[in-house]
Amino acid sequence: LEKGRIVSDEEIKSEIATRHPYKSWLANTQLILEDLKPVEPRALRRDVSLLDRQQAFGFTQEDTKLLMSPMATTGQEAVGSMGTDTPISAMSDRSKLLYTYFKQNFAQVTNPPIDPIREELVMSLVSFIGPRPNIFDLVGNSRRKRLEVRQPILTNGDLEKIRSIGHTEDRFDTKTIDITYASNEGAAGMQGAIDRLCERAEAAVAGGYNIIILSDRQLGPDRIAIPALLATAAVHHHLIRKGLRTSVGLVVESGEPREVHHFCCLAGYGAEAINPYLAFDTLLDMHKRGELPAEVDANEVVSRYIKSIGKGILKVMSKMGISTYQSYCGAQIFDAIGLKT
Repeated sequence: LEKGRIVSDEEIKSEIATRHPYKSWLANTQLILEDLKPVEPRALRRDVSLLDRQQAFGFTQEDTKLLMSPMATTGQEAVGSMGTDTPISAMSDRSKLLYTYFKQNFAQVTNPPIDPIREELVMSLVSFIGPRPNIFDLVGNSRRKRLEVRQPILTNGDLEKIRSIGHTEDRFDTKTIDITYASNEGAAGMQGAIDRLCERAEAAVAGGYNIIILSDRQLGPDRIAIPALLATAAVHHHLIRKGLRTSVGLVVESGEPREVHHFCCLAGYGAEAINPYLAFDTLLDMHKRGELPAEVDANEVVSRYIKSIGKGILKVMSKMGISTYQSYCGAQIFDAIGLKT
């Protein structure tokens, strides 16, 4: 009406696309993890053996031999028969991981919403870590950097790059927060530990940190780990309530996750990237002891395991018609069975 003529769709889109220098903004604000300099990974506590850590995080022979071994060997999820005759976690007489109380939702239709294999073109595991852009402040976004990772499963080296990013990039500052607490507090001390964790996360954001790493590496005889899913969800929702969640990225460094469902739960409750350091250590130990094929070297074992987890996450996302990890992150598409809210 203002111009007194019919404006074509192509002309409208062209005018909007050239209104700001979007390409140069992206070039200046998009930081890619692979471009960062390698950093030596941190060492674990020397007073805690691999077996002790595996027992603390509930690893079983089924986990290592039936689930993780095929993933590291073939780069695919382990195949098994459908159905399970085990009781639900809430009624089991065995101790279960928190992840097992959550069931993935899916679109209950005959035809899957997305085929992650044949429609691979629209699927993406790319994750962005750091402050989210404000859609109402385009000019301000041109100065706000975000870290791009090709897929959300981080190697130990990748995590150290993120932990040390403040030394090379002045617009990033990373804070590692311990999610373990003193063992003498027992189970009754977990609520207080979670409250303190949330307070530390809030203080970190207020202090200018824009990436938080939730880590349970300090696990030991004197330290109990808060379940990674509980810690992640608690911090995620606390920051949302305080209006701070979009100002920070959440990364999880945990020895707990090892199968696809674990990673999906962590992603669904706010983890933008995950480092399953104990899963890597377990696979490397299995490779060293000859329990994995000799023709697959140690680096390839980790690479294939990460690849299989990525494929599994894409499969789970596609069952709800979600095509990108960014959309799945924080979506909370689960039903909890047997948990008190």
